[in-house]
Amino acid sequence: MRANLPPPNKRLGQNFLIDPNIVRKIVALAELGPSDHVLEIGPGRGILTEALCHAAGRVTAVEVDPRLHAYLETRQAELPNVELVCEDALAYPVESLPMGTVVVANLPYYISTPLLFRLLDQRGRFPRMVLMLQAEVADRLVAKPGGSDYGVLSVMAQYAADITKAFRVSAQCFRPRPEVASAVVLLRTKEHTGLSQQEEVAFRALVKAAFAHRRKTIVNSLRDEGYDQKHTAEALTQLGLSATARAETLSLDHFVELSRLISVGSNEIA
Repeated sequence: MRANLPPPNKRLGQNFLIDPNIVRKIVALAELGPSDHVLEIGPGRGILTEALCHAAGRVTAVEVDPRLHAYLETRQAELPNVELVCEDALAYPVESLPMGTVVVANLPYYISTPLLFRLLDQRGRFPRMVLMLQAEVADRLVAKPGGSDYGVLSVMAQYAADITKAFRVSAQCFRPRPEVASAVVLLRTKEHTGLSQQEEVAFRALVKAAFAHRRKTIVNSLRDEGYDQKHTAEALTQLGLSATARAETLSLDHFVELSRLISVGSNEIA
C-alpha cells in the first residue's frame, strides 16, 4: 500500500479497483498494442492506468478529483506516456482525441449514462470501448426486446455499437466496497448505422418518445409526445406490427424503419 493515498470521495461515488486480475482481464479485452492511444476516464489511484501505460503507446487519463490528479502527478515518472488531465469527463473535448482512440474506463456510476451517450456520439473516433459499469446498466445495454431492462439506452447503444457483456466484477474487488454489482462490457462501434445525421436526430427523438410512457401502447405514447396518431398506426401496419404494441416489444430494426416511415409521412403532409 502506497503512503498518502487520497481517501475516496463519497460525493463522487469513488470505489477504487484493487484487484490486479480484473485489471489484466480489462486490458486483455481492450486488445491494445504499442500504436494505440487510450482514453481512460476516472483513473482514480492509477491501478488500471499503470497497466494501460505498459500496454498502449499513449494514454490520456481524465480525472475530475484534484486530489487524485495531484497524487497521480507524483507518479508521473512511472507513467511516462500518460497525459494526466484534471477535468470533468462530461466537459472534456473528446473530439480532440486522435481517430482510432480506444476507451478503457471504470466509469463513475453516477454519470455513466450521459458519459456513454457522449462517447457514442463520437463513435467514429472510438472503434472500441471497454467499460466497467454498474451491472444494472450493463444489463440494459445488452437487453433484448420484451424485457423490463430493454429501453432507450438499449436501443440507442445497440444502434451505435455491437455490445458484449464480458464479465461481472465482485464488490470485493473494490475499496470501499460498492453497494451495487459491477460488470465489464465491450462495445465495438459500428462504422455504418444506416441513417444519415439528420435521420438519426429524428430516430433518437422517436425512441425517447416511444419509451416516455412505457405502460401505454407505442401509438399512444408517441401521440402524447406530439406524433400524429394516424401516421404511427399506418407505419406500424406497414411493418407488420400491431397498433397495440408497446415500445419494449419493438426491435432495433423496427425502430429504425418506424422512424423512416413516420418521417416520410410527416414530410408528405408538410
